[in-house]
Amino acid sequence: MARCNGDDGTADTQVAQLKAFPPIASNDAEVLILGSMPSVTSLSVQRYYAHPRNHFWMIMDALFGIDKNLCYAQRCRILIGYRIALWDVIDGCRRHGSLDADILEKSIKTNNFNAFFKHHSAIHSVFFNGTKAEQIYGKYVLPTLSANIKLNYTRLPSTSPANATFSLAEKLKAWRLIKQNVKQSVL
Repeated sequence: MARCNGDDGTADTQVAQLKAFPPIASNDAEVLILGSMPSVTSLSVQRYYAHPRNHFWMIMDALFGIDKNLCYAQRCRILIGYRIALWDVIDGCRRHGSLDADILEKSIKTNNFNAFFKHHSAIHSVFFNGTKAEQIYGKYVLPTLSANIKLNYTRLPSTSPANATFSLAEKLKAWRLIKQNVKQSVL
């Protein structure tokens, strides 16, 4: 079997360092949805969940009436109106393609969650968009969080098109938990 650069744990110099987006969040956000790292498609257009087969915006449409055909800025404003914040656990990493499984572990740099939760103190629930986001958060972020940060954590099935284990209907059923944890502010 052929080995790829980096299989031996060394840095893969042919894979560019990826940089994630800043969070989408208002100061009164109550719920945080965390992905792992944006896909190649999302990075290229600088929008969360931009891949056309990703179920995230379809689920937001079903739960909150956020039409996936609205412009991105409008969709984000509506999420903010529901006091939902979006972010990723990883701030930067090296990865071949878009799959979480291809993230080079030694290259992971996580976001500063102590500062984020200090400025978004109303957040009470964190929902992970898939297993990888939860695993990375548990390994790299949770041990560094201030002891006074008390949150509820829930892993949801990934909305990624690579997650064929769950149908859209099954994902939607699981993601309904978010709707139970938010309230809409005046838009």
